[in-house]
Amino acid sequence: MPVSTQTGHPALADVVAAFEEVYPPSWAASWDRVGLAVGDPADRVAKVLFAVDPVEAVVDEAVTWGADLIVTHHPLMLRGVHSVAVNTPKGRIAHRLIRAGIALYTAHTNADTAAPGVSDALARAVGVTGPLRPLEPDTTDPEGRRGIGRIGGLDGPMTLRDFAAGVARGLPATAPGVRVAGDLDRIVTTVAVSGGAGDSLLGAVRAAGVDVFVTSDLRHHPASEFVEEPNAPALIDTPHFASEWPWLADGAAALTDSLVRRLGPDGANVETRVSTTVTDAWSQAIPPA
Repeated sequence: MPVSTQTGHPALADVVAAFEEVYPPSWAASWDRVGLAVGDPADRVAKVLFAVDPVEAVVDEAVTWGADLIVTHHPLMLRGVHSVAVNTPKGRIAHRLIRAGIALYTAHTNADTAAPGVSDALARAVGVTGPLRPLEPDTTDPEGRRGIGRIGGLDGPMTLRDFAAGVARGLPATAPGVRVAGDLDRIVTTVAVSGGAGDSLLGAVRAAGVDVFVTSDLRHHPASEFVEEPNAPALIDTPHFASEWPWLADGAAALTDSLVRRLGPDGANVETRVSTTVTDAWSQAIPPA
């Protein structure tokens, strides 16, 4: 679909094609739901808002800013639904977007496994340096660069206490904050990270022999059993939203670059913005009395 000669802004179909050149939907897990969820491919796109979650607060921001497209990391309809009535949470979001003329696109596990992808951005945010390699490689990638999670090092040895403090500084502030399991005085030099829920990767972390693992959504029993193992890596558990938010800027930059490559100067006529709205589900943490 050609770029409009009247507005100079690309069609939604062009924007989607440019983004999927960087994050192909074929890289997504079989259970995932990525791609265009709401929108007319013929509509023009001048403003794109990047956010982690397709929630009311993000729609509010998009409407206020005048966005034509929201790109989120998490899908609106990951599991099957039988109604998009406006009195349901997902239906309410869909109706608001359609009425406002705002499209919704999702890049989820295809952005996780990309190189660079979600975990590369997380590694950079918390001070992990390269060369980075996948924690759980994608066996279909002959170059061996794609996969879930990343393993890297630090600029120099430091205590777990200092590294955890750097993790907290490098990620968006949230009510739950950052949790640590391990001796705060132990020295760490090698780090594994994985944006989003990561306790399914604990076996790979143990096998990798790193000093510490940074991820989200660690459950009590897997985490407690893990740290009881002799010489187990330390664990740093961050809010899910916080560990995936750093990728948004990378996704926005990748879209801009791809549009310019595909469409020339008209491709640069799209403004991107990274939402700073905290959409973590946990809004309060009550300290003990």
